[in-house]
Amino acid sequence: MAVSGCGQLCKCVLIIFNILFGLLGIAMLGLGLWLRFSSSTGGLFDIELNTKQFVIGVTVLILIGVVMLIISAFGDYGACNENKTALRVFYYTVGLLAIAVIVAGILAYFYGKEFGDEASSFYMTVYAKYINKEDAGLSVTLGIFHNAFKCCGIGGVLEPFVRETCPSTRGIKESLTMPGCPKMIGKVFKTKAPVVLGVFIGIGALMFITMACCKVLIKHVRKYEATPNYYK
Repeated sequence: MAVSGCGQLCKCVLIIFNILFGLLGIAMLGLGLWLRFSSSTGGLFDIELNTKQFVIGVTVLILIGVVMLIISAFGDYGACNENKTALRVFYYTVGLLAIAVIVAGILAYFYGKEFGDEASSFYMTVYAKYINKEDAGLSVTLGIFHNAFKCCGIGGVLEPFVRETCPSTRGIKESLTMPGCPKMIGKVFKTKAPVVLGVFIGIGALMFITMACCKVLIKHVRKYEATPNYYK
């Protein structure tokens, strides 16, 4: 079976999309597994710690990675073999995922402050464990926070305990203006909420475009099955 014209274009779009989608799923699954089993973060799954949000977040990350791999497998199989059943599964699952992505973006926009507070609380838990138990493995986790948010501990320029994990500074001015992480994390989540919303809506729109291509390919496959000589 071989579609042509618009159907062939949509087939190529679906194959490329699913390859990228699958690679992203592998990346998310790998990151989730690293966070779960790495020596620098695995200890955060200790039930004695108040890290429930982290545990849920890592679990969701792993599940999303697995789901994305399954969806991309259906999409690539359906596009490459022009299989209507696989294409329908891909169509409906991507539709649900697109809606979920847009809803997540809207929630991130309206609840940016709450998400920031949760992230700050989680940071404080990691910070406290690092100081109290002197767990050197957690220095990696703190370093990720510090470099991502350009902050240092809870005291900023006056931080006395975790300075070795803080980002390097350029000049005296930058050293004197280094903020504390709890405040900086909350600020970033609040100020970047519109950007996050735009990114999520853009991803959702791309998924809907892919759904449209999938629908076109399904129609071409139906037409081919009804009139086998149509594409000859």
